[in-house]
Amino acid sequence: MDFFIHKLCSARNDNFTHLQFEKYSRGLFTDKAIVQGKISKGNYSFVTTGEYAGEFVRACAEELGPAKTNVEGVIISTKGLPSSIQHKGISQFMGVKKYLISGEYSGEEIISICDSVPRAFVSLSFSTSKSQLKIKPKAPKSAKPGKDSEKGPKVDFCKLKTSNPEFAKKLFFDLGEFKTAEAKHDFDIRDIEIPDGEKDPIKMRENAIRKGVIVRKITVDGKTHQKEFNFST
Repeated sequence: MDFFIHKLCSARNDNFTHLQFEKYSRGLFTDKAIVQGKISKGNYSFVTTGEYAGEFVRACAEELGPAKTNVEGVIISTKGLPSSIQHKGISQFMGVKKYLISGEYSGEEIISICDSVPRAFVSLSFSTSKSQLKIKPKAPKSAKPGKDSEKGPKVDFCKLKTSNPEFAKKLFFDLGEFKTAEAKHDFDIRDIEIPDGEKDPIKMRENAIRKGVIVRKITVDGKTHQKEFNFST
C-alpha cells in the first residue's frame, strides 16, 4: 500500500504517479489531493478529494485479497472496456463512457479490473474486514490552474473508515500521532519534457515528463506548517 503524494515526496515515481499528472499543463494548481483524517481509539476516518480514488480502491482490494464482497460503482473512460469486465449498463456524454459496476468481486478481481484499464477512472465502493470505502460514482472535476473557489474544493469525494493503521502512515507520512489532521497540496508544474521525435498529440501528452514542486500544507491538531518537494514524473 502506498499513495502517489508519499511516493513523489520521497523522490520516487512509477506508472501510478505518472498517470496522476498526465492531465496537467504548466501552471500552479492549488488545493489538490486534499485528505482529512481523524483517529479515535484505534479507528481511522479519512475523507479526500478525487485524486485518491483509484489508489484507495487498490489498497482496499489488496486488503480484501481472495475474499469476495459486494462492489458498487462506476468505471469512467473514453474507451470501451475489455470484454473481461462485466458491467450492468452504460451511459455516455461528450465521448465519455460511464459503465455501471455491481456484483460480487474478490480483491484480486478488483485489482485485475484496475490493471486492465489504467487510464480509466475507477470509482468503486465496497467493504473489507478492516475497511469501508465509499466513493462518489462520478468523475471528479478536471484540473484547472487557480483555486476552485475562495473556500477551496469540497472534501467529500472519497470516504474511508478503517482499523488499518497503514493508511494513516502513508497519507500522513510526515506526522507522528495525531487526533485530527489535514494535508493539502499545490502542484507547481514548471516544465514539461516532450519525448524527442514524438508527433502524435495523444502520445506526447501521455509520455511527457512533468517537473515542478509540490507544496505540502499540513494542519495537525490546529497547527499549520508547509514543506516543498521537487518532483519529476
